[in-house]
Amino acid sequence: RAARLPQTTIESAGTIDNSATQPSASSNVPTTDYDLALTASWDIDLFGRLRSGALAARADADAQAAAMDSLRVAVVADTVLAYVDLCGATRAANVSRKIIAVQERSVGVVRDQLAAGEVSPLEVSQAASLLESTRATLAPFEAARANALYRIATLQGRHPAEARGFNIVCNVPPKLRVAVPVGDGQALLLRRPDIREAERRLAAAAARIGVARADLYPRVNLGGAVGLLTGGFVATASPLISWAFPNQAPARARLAQARATERAALAGWDVAVLRALREVETALAAYDGEVRRNRALDAARIQSALYARRAAARVRLGDTASLIQFDAERARAQAALAQAQSDLIVAQSQVALFRALGGGWQTNGPAG
Repeated sequence: RAARLPQTTIESAGTIDNSATQPSASSNVPTTDYDLALTASWDIDLFGRLRSGALAARADADAQAAAMDSLRVAVVADTVLAYVDLCGATRAANVSRKIIAVQERSVGVVRDQLAAGEVSPLEVSQAASLLESTRATLAPFEAARANALYRIATLQGRHPAEARGFNIVCNVPPKLRVAVPVGDGQALLLRRPDIREAERRLAAAAARIGVARADLYPRVNLGGAVGLLTGGFVATASPLISWAFPNQAPARARLAQARATERAALAGWDVAVLRALREVETALAAYDGEVRRNRALDAARIQSALYARRAAARVRLGDTASLIQFDAERARAQAALAQAQSDLIVAQSQVALFRALGGGWQTNGPAG
């Protein structure tokens, strides 16, 4: 924008001439010369070259600001996702440890029964196999927890090894306490940083067409200077007109290039919108599907716990074989772990939806 205003420059100089070095000098008195000048020039911008350039520069700046917003959303989403993964892995590991403790007691009871001659080695092998299968699930959860800590450290710009000293206590993945603010989907999509960036890049490309078109016409620049030069007052003024004519092929080629760049930017904007629509629809479908699956898994967990209690009671009464109890314990363990993993996927789906909608909104209700 400043280029559209008159440009001024002040120049000054001072010199001292020593007459002693001049063979023809009549005296040894030194002389001093002062020069002072003010120059000014103004591009009238009759055909909008500078105006279009200012619009393009503003659009470029807005596009970079949108890119920065996109980076902020990505960092927030990745940080929250790492925390969610940490909580989910911790919970799954705790559930696995509880199941392992229960099954260890069951193995001890079965071995005592074997010593008393009440069961056969088949039941002992069955109980031991179930115990080891459950133990095998613990290591991946511990590794996932460590991985989440390393990601949190990296997102903070710290060395991953520092994560070993983090004291982050989280046993249950966080849950939203208010509905996801889908609301006006169009308004939310237009808030997405990548769409705003694409739209601003399109605006910049359109403005540069005006810059290229102005090169087809004359440029008028008014210039002038006033000052004291070699002891006298001097003032000059001179308009400057420049025009690439009749050979305008280079200017027309630049104009065609600018128009092609605008078409490419328009295609990029279309791609950004379509990608946003796809990501939002995918995130909503995944979230809805996992929420419904989570409800079914919760009912299965309740029924499996009831199945395990009833099977244990019947075994104690001698009404059924011990293998029924082992099967019930396996079902309860699988249901508990599936429920914990589903809770984690629900939280991950919420983060994915936050990212797809562009993030950054505020709600009046409490969030968890």
